Amino acid sequence: MGRAFEYRKATKLKRWGHMARVFTKLGKQIAIAVKAGGPEPENNPTLRALIANCKRENMPKDNIERAIKNAMGKDQSEYKEVTYEGYGPHGVAVLVDTLTDNTTRTVADVRSVFNKFSGNMGTTGSLSFLFDHKSVFTFKKKEGLDMDELILDLIDYGVEDEYDEDEEENEITIYGDPKSFGDIQRHLESEGFAVTGAEFTYIPKDLKDVTAEARETIDKMVEKLEEFDDVQTVYTNMKPEE
Repeated sequence: MGRAFEYRKATKLKRWGHMARVFTKLGKQIAIAVKAGGPEPENNPTLRALIANCKRENMPKDNIERAIKNAMGKDQSEYKEVTYEGYGPHGVAVLVDTLTDNTTRTVADVRSVFNKFSGNMGTTGSLSFLFDHKSVFTFKKKEGLDMDELILDLIDYGVEDEYDEDEEENEITIYGDPKSFGDIQRHLESEGFAVTGAEFTYIPKDLKDVTAEARETIDKMVEKLEEFDDVQTVYTNMKPEE
């Protein structure tokens, strides 16, 4: 999982490039969580996880509360989660996670970028085999923590036996089955861990080497996709730059 950690670390700043765009995307995620589980964080584990993500991204408390309030409004749009897949330039696989209230608009926007960069969009599921879909949790390491024991407790939830440790932030990152997201979160919270981040991610099974010129083109494509408000995260199997 060290490879996965480095991949996520190398792409994080690109994925969350501009603060205003980050807050917009987190606001949409909050809207879905509130619609599904209600506005009270103590009764809505998904919302609790999102609030932790918001704090991690330095989203002001007022913004978080406003997003929750707006999600309760009668006129609030219903968002759908849609993932678009395809090959970008130089044969690099691209997954585009979106939250949209207008799939016609969103697919047209995404397709226009693929076309501009001579890529090809595929059908749903056509490229997912190139990536591992994971739930990812980051939490503060407690003094005297026995990670082997913790992993043993979580193994029934599909948690991997390898993990990443950030000594500078005193944090642990674990990877598990996306279907067990709520169970993993509840177990960590019941054991008194301070969860500082929780998300779903796609980790490429194999990284594709590209030239510096190709990397520049693919980076431009990713940046163009991320300009759309409907786009949440863009994943590729391009090997991160050293």
